[in-house]
Amino acid sequence: MKLNLVSCEVLYRELSHLIARSPHQIDSRFLGKGLHDIGSAGMVERLQAAVDAADLPGYDAIVMGYALCNNGVAGLRARTLPLVIPRGHDCMTMFFGSRGRYMQYFNDNPGTYFLTSGWIERGEASGELKQLSIQNKNGMDMSFDDLAAKYGEENARFLYDELCDTTRHYKQISFITMGVEPPGQFEAIARGRAEERGWAFDKVEGSMSLLERLISGNWNSEDFLVVPPGHRVISTYDERIIAAEPESR
Repeated sequence: MKLNLVSCEVLYRELSHLIARSPHQIDSRFLGKGLHDIGSAGMVERLQAAVDAADLPGYDAIVMGYALCNNGVAGLRARTLPLVIPRGHDCMTMFFGSRGRYMQYFNDNPGTYFLTSGWIERGEASGELKQLSIQNKNGMDMSFDDLAAKYGEENARFLYDELCDTTRHYKQISFITMGVEPPGQFEAIARGRAEERGWAFDKVEGSMSLLERLISGNWNSEDFLVVPPGHRVISTYDERIIAAEPESR
């Protein structure tokens, strides 16, 4: 089997490990995590361009290292090759290995901010993607001092609390280990961030199961959507998360 992979760069270490061990020929392209920050319309447009560039003769399918991701894949079209997308609301499903395991942990640990090696080393948008981000356009990435200089201290406090402090509802950092990261290096960073904020810290063992099946071609309908050529991805707002419909609709 010959596959073309289009993936978010936060999965770079995990997918590179699996590709190196795969019996299949897999070519890959990793896109910046900052795509998640430019809004669903902009994200879909750029993902479609990457998918179209990967739609080449000789391949069996295009596999996506993305979940629904804030509707970032809704609207993607399969041209001549099928698209394969894991069923999940975000990439944490792929790090946990299943929707069920992720949701169980999520429900048992409310207010948790998740980190992986990829989220630590590649989680900040830069360059053009930072300029296009919703946070940048709305001033949500401004410091308190910058807001105070522009709007006055009283207004700055209100704006910062309402718009810029995006972590105020969290109380725990959970670091997901995947077995491919350098021992201790990224865990120490995650633990330090929790200590800085006075949050709890938890270390969780992740699973390569879902990503391994994505790369191996083991695409059962419960965990993966296979989008046939001439169809597009839609959000279903139910347990399926995503589905495919003919483009003519």
